[in-house]
Amino acid sequence: MEIAETVDLCGLKCPLNAMIARRAALRTPPGTVLELVADDPLSEIDLTYMCEREQIEVLSKSRQDGVLRMTVRRTVR
Repeated sequence: MEIAETVDLCGLKCPLNAMIARRAALRTPPGTVLELVADDPLSEIDLTYMCEREQIEVLSKSRQDGVLRMTVRRTVR
C-alpha cells in the first residue's frame, strides 16, 4: 500500500479538520491512499464519521503522543 499524500491537519479543530480531509480525498482518483495526521482530541470521531458519510475506506488508525494517524482510501463514488 503506497501512500500518495499525507494531509497534515495538526492545529485544526472541528469541523475544519474533516472539511480539509474530505476535500483532499475527493480531489484524488478512486483508489488513492491518503494518510491523515491530526492532533485534535475529537479528530478521530470527526474523521471517522466523514469517511463513513463520503464512502472513504479507513484502512488503519493509530494514536501516539496525542497525534492521530489514519490511512484511508477513496472508494468509487
